[in-house]
Amino acid sequence: MGAIASGGVRVLNTEVINILRIPNDLIDAVARQEQKEIDRRERQYRDGRPTPDIRGRIVILVDDGLATGATMCAAVAAVRHYRPARLIVAVPTAAPETCMELQAEADEVVCATTPESFHAVGLWYDDFTQVTDEEVYELLAQAARLPYTTVSAGDAPAPRY
Repeated sequence: MGAIASGGVRVLNTEVINILRIPNDLIDAVARQEQKEIDRRERQYRDGRPTPDIRGRIVILVDDGLATGATMCAAVAAVRHYRPARLIVAVPTAAPETCMELQAEADEVVCATTPESFHAVGLWYDDFTQVTDEEVYELLAQAARLPYTTVSAGDAPAPRY
């Protein structure tokens, strides 16, 4: 019926809500519960590290694929709050209509494959095992220890098509 993200972002699928006649109080209750989970994961994954300063930077949001796009729309809205110079969505597979719809939300959308008969993200993987909290935590901890270089939007090369 939709998706939420940090900063109170809420993206609702009104068509689904209307067809299923989902009451507003149920939507609010589910959103409150899911917000608790987002808060828990942010605390765990950040491990005391502050929210990265992305203002004026190029941000690439990556997902394993897009079916309805609600989660990515919520992520784009949440990241836009921090004023990146450029916001790019990149996925290996997506429903064609979802890829097109996201072009109105992000500065650039890269969908490597957009099969007409999409059905579900997991169908396009040999192994679609979910990543555990522990794996995410460890990968983020490893990344935090790596030296990195930042590039501002003014220094970045122009995209090539």
